[in-house]
Amino acid sequence: MIAELALANAAFAVIKEAVQNSGDLMAAGQHLFSYFDNKTAIQKKYEKKAKGSNSTDLEEFMALEQLKKQESELKQMMIYHGRGGLWDDWLKFQSAAKKKRVEAEKAEMRKAIARKAKVVAVIMWSIIASIVSVIIVLVLWLIDQMRYR
Repeated sequence: MIAELALANAAFAVIKEAVQNSGDLMAAGQHLFSYFDNKTAIQKKYEKKAKGSNSTDLEEFMALEQLKKQESELKQMMIYHGRGGLWDDWLKFQSAAKKKRVEAEKAEMRKAIARKAKVVAVIMWSIIASIVSVIIVLVLWLIDQMRYR
């Protein structure tokens, strides 16, 4: 969580500096993605921990509050230094990006389940082949034994 907060803070500092130096918010495009990716990671950790226990760490709560303050500042930068409607477009973009991430996670889970199913199938067929082999060897042995009686 600390690493994600440090990365988010560093990205926000670059965004802020780019806007102050050039007045162009889009000059810091990659850092915008980095900022919001790290914010999402912190939120996920916070929510995961909140579900697992009755209380959460104050450090994580304060980190999210700091990020909210920075996001408010970023909103103001987008409104005053960006083109008209940039903030609304940014929110739509974030929503679409989140949907893509969720779909990618689901696809990855489906792939993992398919891999496990393949492993189980290989193990099952190996066991079946071993049992059939043992039965064939026993039948041949019994036939051989009956011939000498």
